[in-house]
Amino acid sequence: MSEQDEQSPIRKIRSFILRQGRLTQGQQFALDNFWVKYCLDPKVALDANNIFGRYAPLCVEIGFGNGECLAKLAAENPDKDYIGIEVHRPGVGHLIIQLEQQSLQNVRIYCHDAVEILTNNLADNSLSAVHLFFPDPWHKRKHHKRRIVQASFVDLLAKKLQADGYFHAATDWENYAESMLAVLSANDRFSNTSPTNTYCERPTHRPLTKFEQRGLRLGHGVWDLIFVKNEG
Repeated sequence: MSEQDEQSPIRKIRSFILRQGRLTQGQQFALDNFWVKYCLDPKVALDANNIFGRYAPLCVEIGFGNGECLAKLAAENPDKDYIGIEVHRPGVGHLIIQLEQQSLQNVRIYCHDAVEILTNNLADNSLSAVHLFFPDPWHKRKHHKRRIVQASFVDLLAKKLQADGYFHAATDWENYAESMLAVLSANDRFSNTSPTNTYCERPTHRPLTKFEQRGLRLGHGVWDLIFVKNEG
């Protein structure tokens, strides 16, 4: 990596490791038969009004995992459109199954790097929300540079979110929560919605995943951060 790349506003270090994983028969069937219906070309800029056939608030979920949360949000908010970004094909296949089963028309998917999609495919000031639920915490100190929430990422969010649009992150790693809080609080384009300027109670509109419920039963903590982009 060149010195110029290291100094680039958007870092080149990946926040994920691409693990292929094993596809179930159902996931493979979904990918084979419905990829064109739901998945978008990362080489083409998004025209949301054309893709969804309407003008509606546009929300993005980064790293949607198996798509459980995204499918619930889309079902509960038919007046909003959703873009899910996930690099792991089993998760993409699982979400497609849910979209087909529930006949959800307000979700499209990028199977690609989220920073590249935000940078190259999504227009500035076009998003009403960006969600980042339980990202890889990269808990070892030597790997902290791989965490997606860095100063350059928050600058990118500020470009893509509309005024009064929000960024909502949740993590079950306290150290990562502290890091995200510090990075977000340092950017004057955003305001913390927490009354204590720390963390928020989980809003009712963020669905509990099975993974999170299991962790809560075991006494694990979860930290939510919701920052709104300032006007001007």
